[in-house]
Parts: sequence; C-alpha cells; structure tokens
Amino acid sequence: MNYRHSFHAGNSADVVKHSLLIALVRALQLKESALTLMDTHAGCGLYDLRGDEAQRTGEAVSGVLRAFADPTPLLDDYRAAVRAVNMGGEPHLYPGSPRFLAQLLRPQDVLILNEKHPQDAHTLRAVMRDTRAAVHERDAYELWLAMLPPRTARGVVVVDPPYEQTDERARITATLAAAHRKWAHGVTVIWFPLKDRATHQQWKQQLRKLGIPKLLRVEHWLYDSEQPGIYNGAGLFIVNPPYAFTQTLPPLLEALRAALAPEGHKGEILSGWLNE
Repeated sequence: MNYRHSFHAGNSADVVKHSLLIALVRALQLKESALTLMDTHAGCGLYDLRGDEAQRTGEAVSGVLRAFADPTPLLDDYRAAVRAVNMGGEPHLYPGSPRFLAQLLRPQDVLILNEKHPQDAHTLRAVMRDTRAAVHERDAYELWLAMLPPRTARGVVVVDPPYEQTDERARITATLAAAHRKWAHGVTVIWFPLKDRATHQQWKQQLRKLGIPKLLRVEHWLYDSEQPGIYNGAGLFIVNPPYAFTQTLPPLLEALRAALAPEGHKGEILSGWLNE
C-alpha cells in the first residue's frame, strides 16, 4: 500500500487525526504559556482533492466529505479548519497537519515543520509562506531528538510517517524512548495505520515495555470484523495528553465513529491507557 499522503488526503484517518489534533492543541491552549508545535513528517501541507493522485483512490468521499455531510456540531471545529483553505461549499483542497497547526497558532506559539522529501519540502515552503512556520529538510527521527527539549516549556510533537519502511515502527519506538528521556513531560502524537490486529498488538507490546506512564491509544477500526490484507483503519498514540482533552474525548470519538462508518458497518473506536 502506498501511504504517500497525496493519495490519501482527506480520508477517514485524516478526519480522526485532525479532529483530535485540534481538540488536543485547544486543550493545551487553555493555559497562556507558549507552545512549540512540531511536525516531523510534514508532507506538502496542502492537497488537491481533484488531482490525479487523490482521484485515483477516491478516499476523501468516505472521509472529509462524510464529515461535511454529518450534522453533528462536535465536528464544527474540524469543518471550519478545512473551510479556511477553501472557497465555497464542498472542499476541493485538503489541509495537511501543517496548515491545521498554523491555524491554531497564538502569537506566543512556535511552529516547526520537517519534510525530508526534497520535492515535498519545496512545496511545503511555498504552501506555508504566509505563516510563521520554520521548515526543515532533515531525517525526521534525527530532527525529533535534536529539537528536544523545545525552547518553550510546553509543546507537541506530531509524528506521522508514511510507514513505507519495514523498520518504521522500530524507529518510532526507539526514538520515542530517547525523546521521553530528554523531555518526559512533553506531549507526543504518533499516527499509525491499522492493517491487521496481530501486527498492531505486537507493536503495542513493544511500546508498553518503554514504561511511559501516560500513553493513550486511540484505534479507529472501520469494519465490524477484520478485513485481511487491506486498510482497516488508523489511530493515534498520545503521550501525556492533557486532562481537558481526555475529558472531551468520548463524545468526539463517538461522533467520528458514527460519521465515518462504512455502509453496512458500525465501525469501532477504541481508546484507553496503553499500560492499563
């Protein structure tokens, strides 16, 4: 499966990821002190839903377009952020995490973006030209550690790799362990695809061994039973989520499940502390 984001922009995984990212940052911003927001795999920053790559998969139909058609007010913040990069009704452009994060910036906050792919990094710089973002073109895992601890006392690191390398999960696990030693109180968000439960269970076991006390997992399973060999959903691991975020999470997750469930399926979103 090709995880390059231009093929999958605006899919169900994006809706869940970006809805939760907005809620998480807003919860952290209940305190006035500055935040550093860092995206280690930033991508292009903005995607054309009418372009060849997005049209080839058509995944936005079961993602962002479903979210726009659903009446729940719990997705209003998400829809407003998507509308901010579009003109008119149905969205034809989809903001990547960098554009979502840029919209959330307060004057005291800092945004650091990284994209190793040269062509995508060039596009990202153009897309983010109207923001205060600093754009880097480095190895994501090297940058993740090099930037910790950030200059501000608080911050969020978003790790959203394409999972094209067989050792991606191992690299994330090793880097997270080192990052937690450097910045134990920091908030980290790790996106992951779900293909089969066995592989995911093995990774969760490896992450449990890190002994991180506050490691929340959110899993969005699209189908009522596992569909072998295909994309079954996606989710997030979140280190040190703020209390205000965890309190608002259950109704938001239920709204997302209901909005994104494929026809003939109820879907399932599981959440809880990994070490419980």
